Amino acid sequence: MTPTGPVLVVTNLDDPTADLVIDELHGRGVPVVRFDSGDFPTTLSFTAYMTPRGIQGSLTTPSRTADLSRVRSMYYRRPSGFTFPHLDDQTARFAITQARYGLGGVLASLPDCLYVNHPHRIGDAEFKPAGLAAAVASGFRVPATLLTSDLDAARQFIRHYQSVIYKPLSTPLYRDENGVSCTVEVLEVSADEIDDSVAGTAHLFQHLVDKTADVRVTVIGDQIFCVRIDSALLDWRTDYDRLTYRVVHPPPGITEALRAYLAHFDLLFGAFDFAIDTVGQWWFLECNPSGQWAWMEPETGLPMVAAMADLLERKMM
Repeated sequence: MTPTGPVLVVTNLDDPTADLVIDELHGRGVPVVRFDSGDFPTTLSFTAYMTPRGIQGSLTTPSRTADLSRVRSMYYRRPSGFTFPHLDDQTARFAITQARYGLGGVLASLPDCLYVNHPHRIGDAEFKPAGLAAAVASGFRVPATLLTSDLDAARQFIRHYQSVIYKPLSTPLYRDENGVSCTVEVLEVSADEIDDSVAGTAHLFQHLVDKTADVRVTVIGDQIFCVRIDSALLDWRTDYDRLTYRVVHPPPGITEALRAYLAHFDLLFGAFDFAIDTVGQWWFLECNPSGQWAWMEPETGLPMVAAMADLLERKMM
């Protein structure tokens, strides 16, 4: 039987995408409990019992209480990390671990809950090597890619393919000299720019697709939304003011590959990025299991917020 309790929305305070989905759910009369797991234990508490029917108990925020046995679905977005600033370093590390495996373990084990997406599956899919391997197995075209810490291998790869970009394997938050947050950009590199510092960690180099446009494909349950993004940018995410959008249909084989990729990681949502080359072929770049998407709805008129609310309400599977 499908639970008729609340939708849990797990994210940080500043999440406009989650705000839109919550407003849509509220308009439908669907109960929502929003919280940031990073608020535990200051303003968030829980009690969970292991029973023959699975986990029973409650989770309490300053304004809501959720019955853990009746959670309809969980929209797991971008919660902040656990912090215990009042504790010494060693004790804080212990407390963070207990919170992660305690509260985190409960949230990942709710009976009959529909996860969009399950936090463990998000973790699996965020590894770029795993994503690229799954993309190949799913039938996507994937640019030649090198992962290495070897200087010679990096230089040989760049000289062979000539047009090569460097991409971070993850996107940790940096702050510049003024304290402003920023991320490492995708940049084209030459063999001469690569030096012995490559040996300091892992790097990803990829053949640069000679592209005419980009495509963001957002899969929400059984619905697929394809938006062509035109710009003169190597990485369109660096300047949204220079982008134009157009709804397009996927070419043959893409829909099947999208389904295969999501099934590989057991995901219900994915934000896929593709580059379209000069002959119209789509090249897989990456899939973000927690990617942004709502900004495209007013640009295109696509009913994406309603689709996400349908999924979380469990109108579609």
